[in-house]
Amino acid sequence: MLIKTFGSAVQGVNAYTITIEVSVSAGTKYFLVGLPDNAVKEGEQRIESALKQYGYKMPRQKVVINMAPADIRKEGSAYDLTIAMGIVAASGQIASDKLSQYMIMGELSLDGSLRPIKGVLPIAIQARKEGFKGFILPMQNAREAAIVNNLDIIGVENIKQAIEFLDGQRHIEPLIVDTREVFQNSADQYAADFADVQGQENIKRALEIAAAGGHNVIMIGPPGAGKTMLAKRLPSILPPLSMHEALETTKIHSVAGKLGEAGSLLYTRPYRAPHHTISDVALVGGGGIPQPGEISLAHNGVLFLDELPEFKRTVLEVMRQPLEERKVTISRAKTTLDFPANFMLVASMNPCPCGYYNHPEKECVCGSGVVQRYLNKVSGPLLDRIDLHVEVTPVTFDEMTATRKTENSQDIRERVVTARRLQNERFKEVPHIYSNAMMPSQMVKEICEINEAGKALLKTAMERLGLSARAYDRILKVSRTIADLANSEQIRIEHLAEAIQYRSLDREGWAG
Repeated sequence: MLIKTFGSAVQGVNAYTITIEVSVSAGTKYFLVGLPDNAVKEGEQRIESALKQYGYKMPRQKVVINMAPADIRKEGSAYDLTIAMGIVAASGQIASDKLSQYMIMGELSLDGSLRPIKGVLPIAIQARKEGFKGFILPMQNAREAAIVNNLDIIGVENIKQAIEFLDGQRHIEPLIVDTREVFQNSADQYAADFADVQGQENIKRALEIAAAGGHNVIMIGPPGAGKTMLAKRLPSILPPLSMHEALETTKIHSVAGKLGEAGSLLYTRPYRAPHHTISDVALVGGGGIPQPGEISLAHNGVLFLDELPEFKRTVLEVMRQPLEERKVTISRAKTTLDFPANFMLVASMNPCPCGYYNHPEKECVCGSGVVQRYLNKVSGPLLDRIDLHVEVTPVTFDEMTATRKTENSQDIRERVVTARRLQNERFKEVPHIYSNAMMPSQMVKEICEINEAGKALLKTAMERLGLSARAYDRILKVSRTIADLANSEQIRIEHLAEAIQYRSLDREGWAG
């Protein structure tokens, strides 16, 4: 008897339906074909043990299982339940009427219980797209799949529940989650708030500009000045995620298995802060089975690199292309995958190895030339891709003990959202550009026009600081964002002057 069940393979952040054809006929042996990896092949022992736990049998006949299309490599243990349902149906132990209506995925334990799997959200999206009635999967993944509407999500705890549901012996109510209601109630809930920060008004201003225009920013200052604390609060002033952005971000985290057992839609912008010992593959993605890296997990959010010069040079250099193209392309012999990587880069660093160069009170003990060598660990091309360079000075005792109320994240976010609305209107006819930071050079010339006084100021700054052509574009983009925050149609000279001061590391003589 020939039976077909349906599973899915995830490549990149998209899923592709896999048809499992199971034939049970006279003869002996178990054959699994269709380019399965070892994890799929080892499923035979898990399936046999799981079936035995609940009184079902592995047929002692010739069992041939084909995973089609046969030219796509099938990886992982999530096909256990798909294959098991095909085997019990093909051997006549259950009715097969419902099998073609459901996508089925899940990893089996030897006792028949189901373990959670990765990539549930893109699989559910593909299942709805192809017209499946429902999706049978482990209970731990049910909330994640329930993000997708118009698809019956059947969460099961063990193989018996799945068999009895397909055989008509058990009714399982589909899980329904009102995603939009939960999304609206949770979109602005951040644990950290700018109201907790005393002092540092100039840094708050710089981060507000960065958030308003989607600009990359680096903070340079001594230990304990509050760089990490400020970076953690940046997501709280970014515009709330749209439903499309939330789905896109959740897909990436689903593929990487980062949502957890209670996983559902991501309601807030991600904040990723990898340690400086990270490898280049872990940062940008890749591996034998290509997985998204930290820069893709930070998609639509913030990637924070603390102590930037401590990262390996190769790790930092691989970020240059994603910072420009907003995606990561991973090429293999037989396939090429694209992972989204539209993130805001926030970096921090000490000004020198001892940390106290330019400190108002403590003396730097680094020798001659040491500061410049330390800064040179971060390449010029990478610094050129960072729009704002901000010096962070220590908070004074009076500022720390002040009782006056500081501005909270919600108030700052309202100004940021207003500036973003102006940018949305500006770029509504241009595909894939949503903020000032994303403008290409040609568009900068058209949109960031400055008067003669502004040109004279910028010419002086370019000559004295020795700025590159890319830095010139960055200054214009930042000044356009400052003008947007001021609700000004024209870039005035004060907007340009403020933008120029955010190029600290370009300033002549900054590092001695």
